[in-house]
Amino acid sequence: MHDVARPQSAQNKVKSPMKTTLKVILVAVLLAVVIFGLKKLGVPTSIFVGTIVLIAVILCGFVSWRCFKAGRKLTGAILAIGAMFVALVGIKATQIVKMTSTPFAMPPTAVSSAQVIAADWAPMLSSVGSISAVQGAELSTDLGGTVGQVNFQSGGEARKGDVLVKLVASQEEADLELARNDLARARDLAARKVISKAELDAAESKVKQKEGIVQHKEVRAPFDGQLGIRQVNVGEMIKEGQKVVQLTALDPVYIDFALPQQELAKLSPGLEVRVHCDALPGREFKGKLTAINAMVDPVTRNVTLQGTLENPDHALRPGMFAKVDLILPETHKTLVVPGSAISYAPYGDSVYVIEKQKDPKTGKESEVLRQQVVRVGTARGDLIAVTDGLKEGETIVSTGVFKLRNKMTVTINNDLAPKPQLNPTPADS
Repeated sequence: MHDVARPQSAQNKVKSPMKTTLKVILVAVLLAVVIFGLKKLGVPTSIFVGTIVLIAVILCGFVSWRCFKAGRKLTGAILAIGAMFVALVGIKATQIVKMTSTPFAMPPTAVSSAQVIAADWAPMLSSVGSISAVQGAELSTDLGGTVGQVNFQSGGEARKGDVLVKLVASQEEADLELARNDLARARDLAARKVISKAELDAAESKVKQKEGIVQHKEVRAPFDGQLGIRQVNVGEMIKEGQKVVQLTALDPVYIDFALPQQELAKLSPGLEVRVHCDALPGREFKGKLTAINAMVDPVTRNVTLQGTLENPDHALRPGMFAKVDLILPETHKTLVVPGSAISYAPYGDSVYVIEKQKDPKTGKESEVLRQQVVRVGTARGDLIAVTDGLKEGETIVSTGVFKLRNKMTVTINNDLAPKPQLNPTPADS
């Protein structure tokens, strides 16, 4: 019986590897069928990878369990660790595949919006100029001498005829007094016909001459105005023609500016002039165009203009730089937008139009930007005219255009958006 049993045990040992090989082939075929089926069904990549990992983990776990059952603990432990490792790697690979397969979408950007409106827009010509005085003079002395009196304070007001500076004229006044006495005697003698009419005329002429000399020892204000800083002091010896003080009339004042010769046909005295100065932010001064130069500058081809401005508080001073807007009489309807909506660029100015678009897959409607090239005109206040590129009623982005791009999805939020005005009056800061 022992001889018969031994060949049977050897036969079982020979058949065992063949069974194992068949099982492996069967599992591989089943795995290939599953992979092929998933591919044909168009399963997402993340599910496909997850399924493969799950099958690998199950196989490793099953083989590990069989090894433990057969008493091969070391092999079973290695396979168990391998199963856990495959599971961890598979989970991470599934996450990465899912992240990479999902398209990234930027959240909508919040913007403020404004409507394109049509407004009555008066054409305006802009330029820069300087403030000048209607009357201004550097007062000086006609004769030299010693300063006897200074009757003004630097920066004070003066009225026409006020004596501002008086030189010492003791000798001249004495000569005048003597001449007046001689004239009185000459008149008495002429009345008694003791002297001739020519001698009387000579005496009168002498008095007038002495009076003129005394008067030229005084510096008087030729008109009403504001005084500058005095240039002389009491007791100082000054020369003939030396400057004493500057006198300037500050109400009204002139604004001198120039425009190209192409605009000459549009100009006429009486047009409204608006002036803004950087030194006086937030203030606007209005006046009239009062003079147009008779000649065009042959070098610059500009015509010089002069406007007159009321200046009751003396805020404008001669020599100040100013921005000038000359308002033309005719008005017409023009499309206007906030100046902050314009994106300026060398290749062309543009705005971002907000349009509603529907997603063909989801059917969801969203706000999408369309960059539109425009041609801009003159600006006034917070608004600027658009001569081409937009239609009335369109919605555009009013602020923050520098951070936007074409076809970007946005949301409209006008809670903190500033309201553009034609004539803004900002609060003093």
